[in-house]
Amino acid sequence: MLTSLYVRDFALINELSVQFAPGLTIITGETGAGKSILVGALSFVLGERASAELVRSGAAKSVIEATFSEDHYATVSSMLENAGIEKTPELILRREISSGGQSRSFINDTPCPLATLRQTGELLVDLHGQHEHQLLLHADTHISLLDDSGGLAEDTARYRQLLSRFRELCSRKAELVAKSEELRERRELLEYQFRELENADLKEEEEGQLDEQINLLENAETLFSLSTGLKERLYDADQSAYTVISSSLNMLEKLSGIDRRFESSLDELREATSVIEELSRKLSRYADGIEFNREHLDELRQRQMLLHRLAKKYAKRVPELIDFRNRLAGELSLDENLSEEIAAIEQQIARERNKLSAEAGSLSSKRSLAATELERAIMENLGKLGIPFSCFQVEMAHEEQAEGDILLDGKRYKALSNGYDRAEFLISTNVGEKPKPLAKVASGGEISRIMLAMKSALAHSAKLPILVFDEIDTGISGPVAQSVGFSLKTLSRRHQIIAITHLPQIAAMADLHLSVRKSVVGQRTVTSVFQLDERERTVELAGLISGSTVSPSSLQLADELIRSGNHL
Repeated sequence: MLTSLYVRDFALINELSVQFAPGLTIITGETGAGKSILVGALSFVLGERASAELVRSGAAKSVIEATFSEDHYATVSSMLENAGIEKTPELILRREISSGGQSRSFINDTPCPLATLRQTGELLVDLHGQHEHQLLLHADTHISLLDDSGGLAEDTARYRQLLSRFRELCSRKAELVAKSEELRERRELLEYQFRELENADLKEEEEGQLDEQINLLENAETLFSLSTGLKERLYDADQSAYTVISSSLNMLEKLSGIDRRFESSLDELREATSVIEELSRKLSRYADGIEFNREHLDELRQRQMLLHRLAKKYAKRVPELIDFRNRLAGELSLDENLSEEIAAIEQQIARERNKLSAEAGSLSSKRSLAATELERAIMENLGKLGIPFSCFQVEMAHEEQAEGDILLDGKRYKALSNGYDRAEFLISTNVGEKPKPLAKVASGGEISRIMLAMKSALAHSAKLPILVFDEIDTGISGPVAQSVGFSLKTLSRRHQIIAITHLPQIAAMADLHLSVRKSVVGQRTVTSVFQLDERERTVELAGLISGSTVSPSSLQLADELIRSGNHL
């Protein structure tokens, strides 16, 4: 509920604070008193464009603040959360415009872009005057309104779940196909690289081993010369180390036989003899095993060159080349698995498409029935509101598409977020005229009555809690005016309604009656708003009936109208 509207230095308004109540609020006042200024201030704080000309003469800026009860957070909480706006006990929208034309917007005292303020305002209030566009005039809202009127929330929820599942499968298939195509484009290269590395028969430690083997073969002669020469000096020569140590050992044995202090040295010399014998045998075996194979050396060098070439080509060492070869093998086998996976997911998609199409068809049939009922209800309401020869139609359309996801009766249609139907409300208010989109019908009071008829028909499901009507009584009087009043009163049981009127039949239905008056204060014209009590309401309505001169009969008629409205 809109609980209050604060306005300062806006047009003819110096400063005022208007308190609102649930139900039907009626605003009356003489022509030019400022009723439309009040509605203009409300539209301004809801995000409509405004110019510096609206700033009251002599003021630095205009300030308009609208306060809404906490229950409106359910409608706008997610949007405010995304905008980083904290929740407060009341929802407060504020707009300021300076005399220089700069505008600032706030929600709960947090600065925000004008677009955020406007989006919030559109969710909170449906304000209709002679020139404003409304949600009902936008064709893209009609399908949801039709679903609401037909109670199709569960049906649309089921469709959306199926559509979400279907699109997930399609997205997964697209990923697999893209990956498969990428693999096919690269397959020739992958196969070549894999064959090259596979044929190389790479070994983890091979690179170091090759270097060692080549080094030995290249130095075979030197190794043979050194090993045989060393064996000659240690063991084979006449004056070899072994011969010298052996004779020395005999001398040391005699010495230790006389002086036992040399016994330990005797053991060490014997150990030296053993070491020389073992080393001589090892050198002999080593020399016998030395390979003088030029062909083998060439083979090893060729292998070494191959490894160096592969390492340079792929910029990887041998262990990394082995890992790369294994990955290539995995990718090549993946291509075959992808084909099988794509075939399986295509079968799933076909099954889900059948489910989705069946649900879309069922939803469309239910919408057709809901459309018929909605057409009847709105034309009935229009007749009561003084447009008896109206023709209201819900035009349903479907977009055929060669690759559409909805398949019905052998044709393919584009899948939309809430079915495959497009709906648009058309209306004709005169006999012989072809129904046209709502946005193209006449402006003013006729549009207001059309909106009122539609909202009355959709009252049980419409999501906008606050409805504002300006100039709803243009071009009507008598019984039609009374019917408009009855409709507003009935609608106000589900929505907070604010309506400006000049007709006593409508004003008599008010739960809260506000009077806008213009006066001169300190040589300045000022617009003020007054809340009327029962006696003041009677006088106000009598003035609407008889003009500036209030007669006893007009007071009596006003009292009867008020009592009649109170009994609804």
